[in-house]
Amino acid sequence: MTYQQQIGTARQTIGGHATWGGIDAESVARMRLQNRFQTGLDIARYTAAIMRRDMAAYDADPAAYTQSLGCWHGFIGQQKIISIKKHFGTTDRRYLYLSGWMVAALRSEFGPLPDQSMHEKTSVPALIEELYTFLRQADARELSLLFRDLDKARESGNEVEAQRLTQAIDGHQTHVVPIIADIDAGFGNAEATYLLAKKMIEAGACALQIENQVSDEKQCGHQDGKVTVPHEDFLAKVRACRYAFLELGVDDGIIVTRTDSLGAGLTKQIAFSKEPGDIGDQYNAFLDCEEIDVGQVGNGDVVITREGKLLRPKRLPSNLFQFREGTGADRCVLDCITSLQNGADLLWIETEKPHIEQIASMVDRIREVVPNAKLVYNNSPSFNWTLNFRQQVFDAWAQAGKDVSAYDRARLMSVDYDGTPLADEADERIRTFQKDAAARAGIFHHLITLPTYHTAALSTDNLAKAYFGDEGMLGYVKGVQRREIREGIACVKHQNMSGSDIGDDHKEYFAGEAALKAGGVHNTMNQFAA
Repeated sequence: MTYQQQIGTARQTIGGHATWGGIDAESVARMRLQNRFQTGLDIARYTAAIMRRDMAAYDADPAAYTQSLGCWHGFIGQQKIISIKKHFGTTDRRYLYLSGWMVAALRSEFGPLPDQSMHEKTSVPALIEELYTFLRQADARELSLLFRDLDKARESGNEVEAQRLTQAIDGHQTHVVPIIADIDAGFGNAEATYLLAKKMIEAGACALQIENQVSDEKQCGHQDGKVTVPHEDFLAKVRACRYAFLELGVDDGIIVTRTDSLGAGLTKQIAFSKEPGDIGDQYNAFLDCEEIDVGQVGNGDVVITREGKLLRPKRLPSNLFQFREGTGADRCVLDCITSLQNGADLLWIETEKPHIEQIASMVDRIREVVPNAKLVYNNSPSFNWTLNFRQQVFDAWAQAGKDVSAYDRARLMSVDYDGTPLADEADERIRTFQKDAAARAGIFHHLITLPTYHTAALSTDNLAKAYFGDEGMLGYVKGVQRREIREGIACVKHQNMSGSDIGDDHKEYFAGEAALKAGGVHNTMNQFAA
């Protein structure tokens, strides 16, 4: 519905009530446009459709991959999307990522926690709601600026500018984008997963990422000690998420299944198997076992049979069972295929390094069974990108017979190598990593899980060093405010960003000329008008 149609509809509604004469139809239209999404479910349905279109576009052309950055606060997410719109003119194919790691580290009432599902499960849907509150406020703010400019154009009699601004209002692109939200390992059994999934979807999440670790001993994907669960246990949680989507009417909601099998060498239980070759039997086939006879069965031993042989899986004092070394990639491929065959839409393979051919070697095998398999990939800050890619270039050069005698592979992180041909080639590979991996390794969505955690620390360190040192106030002015002004950072007018001008608009709607507004001539934000 266009701006003028919104005004007409509001006028008809107001006209039907004799006592509503003090309500202005155009003001109603503006408020409606500034509040496009009434509920989180409206957002989930809208953004799910976006992701489905983007997935289809990627299938047609891998150059159409998507990206996101992890955000731990609504303001961070808002500023990210405002920045994207400022620099690129559109939010197309840009999402937000909600990291369970950052929720644990930054948003738990317990204080900073490791990524082990110890934080309050309700903090995850609360952050989703917070992110969308800030994104919707960004819409209201941007439209408010357009409305104010429209009023000025009308007052000056500039009809051409008024028409341009009306078209800009009609073509306004919302800041509301898809969020891929981390539900960890489901925070309990399948029923607990279903209940949390509902809360997350109701808050606006169109995509849930769930992993195949045990929920009560969950570990960060880049730490040791990960324990996976049998396929049927995991698939029950996948189905729980799908039921939550369908119950709430988000029929095209997205489920991202993450496997930690590449780095997880342990399982908490032996899978249930009815017959040779079923999914439970395939899972158990990876167990590290020793063949025994009946007389060797000891007290408390757990034994299984396969092909007429009696096998004793190796069990640790922790009561966990061990997989055979070197089976991680095979287990990972089986996990992925099974997930896609049982309702998953996208895959997440957690690797120990950012190596395109390693990822592609597994994706190629998955696509032999599911040709349109697509990945969400964590461009993780847990990787030392500089060292990894310098080593990759070193190894490639050595294999090609190129002289690498000027480089010490063990010291490639050293600043001594900055600016060298090897370092330059490594940086170029990092720059094109997402494009190259999208084309070669089936990666539909590239994300960085924890970037704003690190940027907050780095920028605060820079400010503290300058402000508390010899620069004093110049440390803030030169390092922050002057850069905000020069680079057009919206929140330099922090009163406007927090909603002060929107509040003034409302005061004028409600009280007319009697409104006591904050944005008058004495507001110091006017110093930033130029």
